[in-house]
Amino acid sequence: MQIAKDLVASIEYTLTDAAGAVIDSSVGNEPLAYLHGAGNIIPGLENALEGKKAGDSLTVTVAPEDGYGEKNDGLIQVVPKDMFQGVDNIEAGMQFHAQTDHGMQVITVAAVEGDNITVDGNHPLAGQTLKFDVKIIEVRAASEEELEHGHVHGAGGHHH
Repeated sequence: MQIAKDLVASIEYTLTDAAGAVIDSSVGNEPLAYLHGAGNIIPGLENALEGKKAGDSLTVTVAPEDGYGEKNDGLIQVVPKDMFQGVDNIEAGMQFHAQTDHGMQVITVAAVEGDNITVDGNHPLAGQTLKFDVKIIEVRAASEEELEHGHVHGAGGHHH
C-alpha cells in the first residue's frame, strides 16, 4: 500500500540541521504515526512521502518555506519583565506559552537586558533548512474516528 491522502503512515526518522546536528529522532522509540494529507506534519516532508510504501527509506531536504517557515522579525518583540509574573530568573532560551491573536503559542526568550525581555514567537526551527532521514515502517487505512478527528490515535499518534 502506498502513502496517500487519508491513510496512516508510521515512520522512523532522524531530523538534522544544515550542519548535521541531530535535532530530533524517533529511532529507539515508537515510530511517528500520522494521517497523510491532514497537515499533521510539515508540508515538505509530507509531499516527499506521498506514494512511498512500507520498507522504503529516503532522505528529504526541506527548505524553510516548506518546513516551519521563514523567520518573521515581526514576531520578535521587547516586553517588560513584569509580564512574566511569578517567574524569578528569566534566562535566554526559556520557553513559555502565551495567548496571542492566533491562539496559544510558544514563545522563546531571546535576550534579557535589565527589565526588558526580548521574546521570539517564531517556531524554534523557523528559517532553517532541515534534513530528514526517513524509513517507512507501515502504511494502513485510517479508522473512521481518525478521519473524523484528523489525526492518528494510539501508539505513535494522538491520545485523548
